[in-house]
Amino acid sequence: MSFSDLASARAAEVWNGSIIPALFDYIAIPNVSAAFDPDWKAHGYMDAAVQLIAEWSKARPIPGLTVEVVQLADRSPMIVMEIPPTGAADVTDTVLLYGHLDKQPEMSGWREGLAPWTPVREGDRLYGRGGGDDGYAAFASLTAIEAVHAAGGDHTRCVVMIEASEESGSPDLAAYVEHLEARIGTPSLVICLDSGCANYDRMWVTTSLRGLVAVTVTVTVLDEGVHSGDASGIVPSSFRILRQLLDRVEDAETGRVLIPEMHVDIPPDRIVQAAHTAASLGYPASDDFHFAGATKPMVDDPAEQLLNRTWRPTLSYIGADGFPPPDRQGNVLRPSTSLSLSFRLPPTCDADLALAAAIKILTENPPSDANVTVSGRESASGWNAPEFAPWLIQSLDGASTATFGEPTLTEGEGGSIPFMGMLGKKFPEAQFVITGVLGPESNAHGPNEYLHLPTAERITAALAIVLNDHANR
Repeated sequence: MSFSDLASARAAEVWNGSIIPALFDYIAIPNVSAAFDPDWKAHGYMDAAVQLIAEWSKARPIPGLTVEVVQLADRSPMIVMEIPPTGAADVTDTVLLYGHLDKQPEMSGWREGLAPWTPVREGDRLYGRGGGDDGYAAFASLTAIEAVHAAGGDHTRCVVMIEASEESGSPDLAAYVEHLEARIGTPSLVICLDSGCANYDRMWVTTSLRGLVAVTVTVTVLDEGVHSGDASGIVPSSFRILRQLLDRVEDAETGRVLIPEMHVDIPPDRIVQAAHTAASLGYPASDDFHFAGATKPMVDDPAEQLLNRTWRPTLSYIGADGFPPPDRQGNVLRPSTSLSLSFRLPPTCDADLALAAAIKILTENPPSDANVTVSGRESASGWNAPEFAPWLIQSLDGASTATFGEPTLTEGEGGSIPFMGMLGKKFPEAQFVITGVLGPESNAHGPNEYLHLPTAERITAALAIVLNDHANR
């Protein structure tokens, strides 16, 4: 049997015999990220998920494997695994593999028979929160290394880092990267399994990730709510004032973000890539979404849809406060209105400058001199991949063809992984393989999230091939 056949066989064996049962146990743990559970330490769920993955990892038959849970004061835990190189590999070289185990909150709207903390397998799909985002990453990373050994191949020294704060914006990660600097070394290859795929037909490699700016804007006009019949026409509406502020940052007709600091010139090669990816897919990205009624996408052209979700800033309204439910509204002129704004930024946009610009625009000269405050400030710059080395292009195509039957394709990703921007700056000479299993309808962060099991298994085998090629490049 060939190396790819042997690696695929081991990946299938471990996934079906060990990983899937472990993922059932993992999904059942409500280890919501710290931003959504301030009492996460007292609740113990994060520690339970860490222990589950650490114990599973320690049991893997990988020569020289060490598994450690590192816990800095007042930080979420980090699982760090080290695997020495095989005999023929360069002992000074390192591959860094990354994933996370914390989860998004429950979200409403799960269909009957499904729930966030109840793992349910339906055919190729394993439903439940966190399986695909990103609980599978630790299992797949170690299994890929194990598959290299089973197939008689080589790998350089490997370091696996599984963090527990990514869904909160990775606030603890920089401290751990500094603390573990000597153990991380200088990787020549970085592998991340927290990304998406445009379909489940091949291995997709991410070439860019968007940055993020998040704020909560609160407009306050009164110290307490008052009868709307008594006050309306005299007291300005906090909601109307907030609408005026929103018109400063977004065109209500088109959805175009109006903050200049959030726009960049799109690199020509990324425009070409978007056109190629759109043509290869054969259908627009909007087909992956279940539009309500006759709702239409913001733009029809398939290539423009891809550029909109990767290289142009966008604004989503992700939370609100100050509104009672309609059946409890009381006919009151409310004292304040709060909205949480989430800006997605182009990969090369400076997130700190974008945040400062957003705050200035939202708070400067407010209508009616209302009290406007901005809280929950968050910023993280995106990432644009360096040019792939010739060996890596060949390896990725070969790995995808061997495991999926089709060569790899690249795409920009609409989400954010703060770690990649950090590593891109710290290790500018490294090659990056950012991939993942979050494909059509997998619905990470939302209801009915699922992990597509055949894709996860094939990605695992493909990584084994890349690791072997890297060691023998």
